[in-house]
Amino acid sequence: MKVVVLLGDGMADRRHPGYGGRTALEAALTPEMDALARQGDLGLARTVPPGLPPGSDVANLSVLGYDPTRCYTGRAPLEAAAMGVELGPEDVAYRMNLVTLLPGTDRVYMDDFSAGHISSEEARKIVETLARELGDGRFEFYPGVGYRHLMVWRNGWDGACTTPPHDIQGQPIHEHLPRGDGAEELVHLITGSQILLKEHPVNRARRERGQKEANSVWLWGQGRRPTLEPYRARFGLSGAVVSAVDLLKGIARLAGLEAPWIPGATGYIDTDYDGKVAALLAALERGDFGFVHVEAPDEASHAGKPEHKVRAIEDFDARVVGPVRRALEARGEPFRLLVLPDHPTPLELRTHTAEPVPFALYDPARPATRPGAAFTEAEAGATGLVVNEAYRLVAHMSGRERLW
Repeated sequence: MKVVVLLGDGMADRRHPGYGGRTALEAALTPEMDALARQGDLGLARTVPPGLPPGSDVANLSVLGYDPTRCYTGRAPLEAAAMGVELGPEDVAYRMNLVTLLPGTDRVYMDDFSAGHISSEEARKIVETLARELGDGRFEFYPGVGYRHLMVWRNGWDGACTTPPHDIQGQPIHEHLPRGDGAEELVHLITGSQILLKEHPVNRARRERGQKEANSVWLWGQGRRPTLEPYRARFGLSGAVVSAVDLLKGIARLAGLEAPWIPGATGYIDTDYDGKVAALLAALERGDFGFVHVEAPDEASHAGKPEHKVRAIEDFDARVVGPVRRALEARGEPFRLLVLPDHPTPLELRTHTAEPVPFALYDPARPATRPGAAFTEAEAGATGLVVNEAYRLVAHMSGRERLW
């Protein structure tokens, strides 16, 4: 039995004028997901347990079959695992975004949480400068992908209150700077980065090209090293997680799954969909579990670009869902295919929320008990099928548990 999960990050939404008064899923042309909704079981899944933040870290742990209330320690330690950065029991990892800040008359604003989707090559040069100038025996800086990077505080504090930068797009930053235990050190690093980056060669070149500058770091998502039960022991499965982002790769490696590198995977609408599908199918030759994560719909919502979100969903449908289903059917082996978002990212808010998300679970060997008409939030709600603990879905797919 092949168990496959296809996840469009942040696809779920609310009705908005940018989609003609519809949700993004209602506005997008998604014949492949609609077919799964009609031929499989369609319902709603709660991926974010009450009391936990509605981030991709919590939600993807749930979708991958782990109860976040038992294993979640923060986003950054998961990304550290992806990057091969070892954390001791007293070390704290922080997610470090390269961001664009915009000074106003009396306040400074978060202009862009991604520094204009800075390239990995440019970002690496900036992070190398930060490591050289701000790094010491306590603070270490590691380059990641695009605007997403890592800072490790050896024997550090994890009690500060920090804010994801995508939550405060267009807002003043002062009330969202770190506060609490260790905040003074974190703010010192943030302000120190601004001095270093003002005339950095990368930023001078971006300024000349009319691009947004990476003029500050932003530290958030901290935590200490987590522990995940290996996938083989938990579900009797082996396989791979295919994603452009370190968060998903980190969960994969902690779970004992492969996390292949896709050269053209960017985390945005220009990502290499074909390369991701090829990596998934190759992993299914070696194992029995595959997970493809596409970040683009979420990024488009954070950026406030409805047309990009609709395009990202349509590309996910046409270039991932359709090809994967056809490839699985052509193999002639039993399979179960789950398609869903991790969390909603409403365009009106430009950040994540914790409402249940639509899912479609298709097994060609079993007749559907709760089919719907289309893969949308409203149709999923109308079936009456609700899974309040989304982490149980993989157990259901693998035959270790029966949910309906």
